Amino acid sequence: MTGPHIRELALADCDRVAEIRVGGWRTAYRGLMPQPYLDALSVPEDAARHRARFGQGDGSVVNLVAERDGEVVGWACHGPYRDGEVRTADAELYAIYVAPERYGEGIGQALLKESIRRCRAAGHPRMLLWVLRDNAPARRFYERAGFAADGAEEPFEVEGVEVPEVRYARELRDAGEGIQH
Repeated sequence: MTGPHIRELALADCDRVAEIRVGGWRTAYRGLMPQPYLDALSVPEDAARHRARFGQGDGSVVNLVAERDGEVVGWACHGPYRDGEVRTADAELYAIYVAPERYGEGIGQALLKESIRRCRAAGHPRMLLWVLRDNAPARRFYERAGFAADGAEEPFEVEGVEVPEVRYARELRDAGEGIQH
């Protein structure tokens, strides 16, 4: 099986990306977040948010989609690292989701590889990301891609339930691809 085709998000992709994102939350965060919160996630509301943000900003935030056989099967978003109001030279992977029925096909790896490539080409020294502390599958995914927890942890609360996040980092300068299959 060949890898997915990675391209920038088009306005017409917003509904499918919302389906993937909501499905990803409901699958990946089951047991980590309150189920009523996950059940209440709305694909139409998420799609509306994507459409409203489409084309806004200074172009520093990049939304990528993965296609296989003409179907959008994954989405990733990266841009400048968000440290409060302070901008750093680092990049941040804001989100990466794959349609749950397509897990294990290398789609997430392809999206991450392209995000890393673009951030490296833009001159970012590191890529950072936040992941739920107790999301072991996601943490293994990032570790296989050369990321490591750097000791930073942020509180995150969903409907009164603590779901802390840990920060992962990866050097981009003169680094190999680092994604193991």
